[in-house]
Amino acid sequence: MSRLSERKDFAVAVCEEAGVLAQRYFADRGNLVVDQKGAQDWVSEADRNVETFIRQRIAEAWPKDGVFGEEHGAVAGESGFDWVIDPIDGTTNFVNGIPAWTIVLAGVTEGKTAVGVIRDPNADETFVATRGEVATLNGSPMRVASGVALRDGTVAVGYSNRVKTRHVLPVVENLIEHGAMFHRNASGALSLAYVAAGRLLGYVEEHMNAWDCLAGQLLVAEAGGVVEDQSADAMIREGGRVIVGTPDVFETLLEIAENAWNA
Repeated sequence: MSRLSERKDFAVAVCEEAGVLAQRYFADRGNLVVDQKGAQDWVSEADRNVETFIRQRIAEAWPKDGVFGEEHGAVAGESGFDWVIDPIDGTTNFVNGIPAWTIVLAGVTEGKTAVGVIRDPNADETFVATRGEVATLNGSPMRVASGVALRDGTVAVGYSNRVKTRHVLPVVENLIEHGAMFHRNASGALSLAYVAAGRLLGYVEEHMNAWDCLAGQLLVAEAGGVVEDQSADAMIREGGRVIVGTPDVFETLLEIAENAWNA
């Protein structure tokens, strides 16, 4: 078994274990300690403790790998392989009792995302991709939607306090003008996984952090979708825009997004 295959199997296992831990906190939300980092930006003890758990597992299994996470500081590695963690993507949903949140883990090497896992414990779904291999959902191959026009499908639109409100509204307006439905579930990672699984036609967000999007972008790419070519290392440092879609709609989504964001 290759080292990459080993890391993929490890990522799946640790995300499923972390999902069990997160569900315990989710079931006991009345006692959850929650802090506010910014406008509509929350962090709970569940986020911090789940990330600590994942970091400990990485340190035990891959002690020379680097680690980047949403809630704790970066750990420099020696192996040339880095892990990028979002312990709970969709914290706003989590703290409000909405079962739309995920555990996200990506593996990056040579500026490219090589492994991506998104675990949805609420639906018991595990989305997995390894670069150059078929993306899977619970072990079965998955593909993006094919032959579905914008007017017949749904596109997810992300929004956060990192971008200007006036850049978001034209995206929604243009999608509606194209006859599409728009969707936002407050978990960008889950929406990206849904694109890969053929449930959504695309996802558009002006700025995402690496831990929110790297795994999902790889899922979409390996499921036959179109993803902008970006450096994973640059995304880790700075974050950036995310536009993904099926081959049928990507160019239209790119045009819609750029017209809105460059206004």
